[in-house]
Amino acid sequence: MAKEVAFITGAAQGIGEAVARRLAKDGFAVAVADLNLEKAQEVATSIEADDGTAIAVQVDVSKKEEVEKAVNEAAEKLGDFNVIVNNAGLAPTTPIGSVTPEMFEKVYGVNVAGTIWGIQAATAKFRELGHGGKIISATSQAGVVGNPNLLLYSSTKFAIRGLTQVAARDLASEGITANAYAPGIVKTPMMMDIAHQVGKNAGKSDEWGMSTFSKDIALGRLSEPEDVAAGISFLAGHDSDYMTGQTLIIDGGMQFQ
Repeated sequence: MAKEVAFITGAAQGIGEAVARRLAKDGFAVAVADLNLEKAQEVATSIEADDGTAIAVQVDVSKKEEVEKAVNEAAEKLGDFNVIVNNAGLAPTTPIGSVTPEMFEKVYGVNVAGTIWGIQAATAKFRELGHGGKIISATSQAGVVGNPNLLLYSSTKFAIRGLTQVAARDLASEGITANAYAPGIVKTPMMMDIAHQVGKNAGKSDEWGMSTFSKDIALGRLSEPEDVAAGISFLAGHDSDYMTGQTLIIDGGMQFQ
């Protein structure tokens, strides 16, 4: 039987890489989509060596035509298209006075526009193939409640929850679901950089920077990327078929809804 196909952006490292590996283990053929094709290829090759099915696809998610091209390439090479995980994102530390027009364009271009282009491209492909599908997008616990010093990042993640709800309403009749996942403090290269910047801004250490985020986790430990991938596995699989428009919070108990 042909495998269902999952397309994951920002999949060359961090949460995206963990998601690609988990969904491959779940039986999906995966498209490892990333700006860094070399690293994406390393992940795809590793998945293949582990008896999975994977290809690497280069994409700059802020460019609509590149997202469309990447989705088409994945569907053509893997034979179907069933799940998109809009995972790619930027998270600079942005105290209110530090935001510039250039920074705004860059962060919103990747986090918000990139998610919109992913939703558009996936919806067009589901329609072309004549079946429903799943749209899964990355918000954050910082998109559930505003986080200090993250004006740009936090606001983009609130936006993603909103556009996920709109997509869920608009696409439900076509058998397309749209959900989001909200990770907490995950041990990824991106999070380590945020902790470094917060510590540096306060004249303190990286560890101090990380502790400003991690002190409120009920389960008392930072998240591994695999913790988040497990939640996305549920959203990508058929056990979540009756769920749409929701944000699945996977943060170890930082935010309660």
